Amino acid sequence: MTAGPDQAAIDELVGAARAGRPRAVARLISAVENDSPALRPLMAALAPYTGRAHVIGITGAPGVGKSTITGALVAAYRTREWRVGVLAIDPSSPFTGGALLGDRVRMQQHALDGEVFIRSMASRGHLGGLSVATPQALRVFDAAGCDVVLVETVGVGQSEVEIAANADSTLVLLAPGMGDGIQAAKAGVLEIGDVFVVNKADRDGVQSLIREIRTMIAMAERDPARWKPPITKTVAASGDGIDELVAEIDKHRAHAEGDGSWQQRRLHRAAAEVESLAMAYLRRRVRFHRGDELQDLALSVRDGKLDAYTAADQVLTSLREGARPTTQPSGS
Repeated sequence: MTAGPDQAAIDELVGAARAGRPRAVARLISAVENDSPALRPLMAALAPYTGRAHVIGITGAPGVGKSTITGALVAAYRTREWRVGVLAIDPSSPFTGGALLGDRVRMQQHALDGEVFIRSMASRGHLGGLSVATPQALRVFDAAGCDVVLVETVGVGQSEVEIAANADSTLVLLAPGMGDGIQAAKAGVLEIGDVFVVNKADRDGVQSLIREIRTMIAMAERDPARWKPPITKTVAASGDGIDELVAEIDKHRAHAEGDGSWQQRRLHRAAAEVESLAMAYLRRRVRFHRGDELQDLALSVRDGKLDAYTAADQVLTSLREGARPTTQPSGS
């Protein structure tokens, strides 16, 4: 019989992460990514220390400057002496499942700052642009005392809207000359954007893009009492406009906390997280513990001996009762 995780070791690791030790934070996120056997007791130990960090999602099409904006925001928040976490969701290697872009490449100027925790995670084919482990990784950063956590997504188009489910504030980045305004409307990001950022604002076409965004925001159906997303201009490479962007993010947080939408969004996030974990658990049970039974049922459905709904009911009954489901339709 395999021994369970050592509670003393778990307490020591959690304590080290709470003290801001980068190696401990990295070990915890590795446990999340690898679905470690110790993950459940680790997350239980971390839970009382979560709920403080401001999670900021950064999304937009490839090439708009998400990584540069992320680096500029890290620098801005460090001037406040805040502890900062960065979760960069990278495309997955088709061979190893690992992240193709490493944190040292993209955030080298912050790599030696002990108050900045940077982690690249592979999306591993997850369609929403976010790794399936993202919510738990965010909880690690939160418990480690981060005041703000920046989540930079892959930039994969319409499925980018998933970032809103994981963030307190969502920044939608666009750049002139890339057709981003029209793409934003198609991707549905008007509904998820809390702040629109026109980056590379030293290029031609900035005002035209801003007018286009304003028109689309005006066309969207919004409650007058709700937050109206502002549009800010930045040149992230030089730092221009970053202070104004941080100010708008602060205003969004204050407004959301004032009207109750801050806690409501977090409630929806927690519900989605619980549902996702429960569904993943059920899927594993079906595939790994009842794979043969599932195969038998699939054969019966294929051959017309059983309808898919009845087969699904039998799988659920089998999971509840631990009984082997029949492969014949009832009454046969």
